Amino acid sequence: MTPDTKYSQLVSKFIGRNGVTGIAEGKGFGSTGQLKVNGRIFAMLVRGELVLKLPRSRVDELVKQEEGVRFDAGKGKPMREWFVLSAASNRSWTSLAQEALDFVQERKQ
Repeated sequence: MTPDTKYSQLVSKFIGRNGVTGIAEGKGFGSTGQLKVNGRIFAMLVRGELVLKLPRSRVDELVKQEEGVRFDAGKGKPMREWFVLSAASNRSWTSLAQEALDFVQERKQ
């Protein structure tokens, strides 16, 4: 299954939840799609990779487990709260996206 197909399935699972919107083409970070909650990005597809907004400690944990890397928006400095899931990872896109959604919602409060 291609990343675009997996991302489309992810969008269909989250669209319609309270405050969640999605766009096919993103404007930020060079993304080709974004999922937002209350106007804030929590997941996006960038160059065929799933990128998620997660707590710094969770990103550190996932990087240590070699599940992916910190996201770099092309400025040469990895972002502490953004994670790129490795294509080789067996982690569920849905469960990680749920973590990201929960994190972004909690930060708004």
